[in-house]
Amino acid sequence: MKYYLGIDLGSTTSKAVMVDGEGDIIGRGITNTRANYKIAADIARLGAEYDARFYLLRQGLLKKNRNSAELQELLDRIETAFRYLRFSRRFDLLVRNMLNLAQEKSDETDGSDIPAKLSRIFSDIKRDIRDEFLSDRISTAYQFFRDVFSHHYLNKIESLDPRVFDSLLALYDTSIIPVENEMLQFDFSEMVMNSVKFLDQQQNGLLDSLEADLEVFSLVDLTPENYVGTGYGRQLLPFDEKHIKSEILCHALGAHAIFPGTRTVLDIGGQDTKAIQVDEHGLVTSFQMNDRCAAGCGRYLGYIADELNMSVSELGPRALLSDYETNICSTCTVFAGAELREYLNIGEKQENILAGLHQAIVQRAFSLLARSGGVSNEFTFTGGVARNQAVVNYVSRMMKDNYGSLTINIHTDSIFMGAFGAALLGMR
Repeated sequence: MKYYLGIDLGSTTSKAVMVDGEGDIIGRGITNTRANYKIAADIARLGAEYDARFYLLRQGLLKKNRNSAELQELLDRIETAFRYLRFSRRFDLLVRNMLNLAQEKSDETDGSDIPAKLSRIFSDIKRDIRDEFLSDRISTAYQFFRDVFSHHYLNKIESLDPRVFDSLLALYDTSIIPVENEMLQFDFSEMVMNSVKFLDQQQNGLLDSLEADLEVFSLVDLTPENYVGTGYGRQLLPFDEKHIKSEILCHALGAHAIFPGTRTVLDIGGQDTKAIQVDEHGLVTSFQMNDRCAAGCGRYLGYIADELNMSVSELGPRALLSDYETNICSTCTVFAGAELREYLNIGEKQENILAGLHQAIVQRAFSLLARSGGVSNEFTFTGGVARNQAVVNYVSRMMKDNYGSLTINIHTDSIFMGAFGAALLGMR
């Protein structure tokens, strides 16, 4: 079997997708590491390879066992534990770094005993995160290490003595980037067998043939037959020119491959927004792109999240709790941030401000859509921002108001669409 790799090197996230000879996705990898583009691409690629290896193991076992529903359920649970163990490797590294740093800075005379406090915090949040993983409330395929960890860590330190808050936050801020940039490799077979230990004894009886198959699939050569790089930072990839393609082309091709009836694609990424018209073959016929300002993009949401001291994944759910949308006028991230602070100063609810900000993003995107030719047929929304339910709601509402009741496609792999299109181009 031949495999093909696509890498989408974005400004806020890097994605890798591996497809087989049929063009089906077999592995996905993603990271929000952005201190070094080459490392980000390597981490995403490595994640896609581990993901692909588990996919092949699953397909092989199910084929031998005639797609047993019982085995399918068992493999789902093993994969969940597998994802948790991958997460926990990075968690343990971050914990070790923060504790070492705390020991170096420890001042025994001030009585704060930061290292002891950290140990208790880590014990609590590791238990909570483990429970969330094993109950399928977290997926590393779509949630970033930083967001999962910081959500729990910040909640914990905010409940402690305010006098140690800044010290605990500084330890995290200093340690997180080097840990995110670390290429963590592990033995695939060993990790899968450790995942099996999370099952109860009765279910272990179904795994008689696993070890033999595991050995076969852990040795499969996943070296891609061809590869293509795309995205905002594609020119920084260590690829020859023939392996670099436009992100417009890749997003259009990826969206059209999943939804062949698509004629218009809207991609709201980290640094830019693209409105793309495609023909029946998925080829681009026209497009409009806004890359002059981050005000209508994912980076803008990241900026707002930082201003409000919350994670990006919390913004959408909070906006959905609004009573109405505040009026955000600025087309610049910096000035919109000033508007945000003005509203907060007069006592406006965060939820209403966030609703106004989300609505403003979609209004700018629809302006691009109109200039690219509008929407007259099936429409597909891609990019990381398509995972934000508040944005999706505004897109649906404005689509109906402006163009009527048309089909709107949003795939669970929306954030991987550029990398998927790149892999397909590699296959062609």
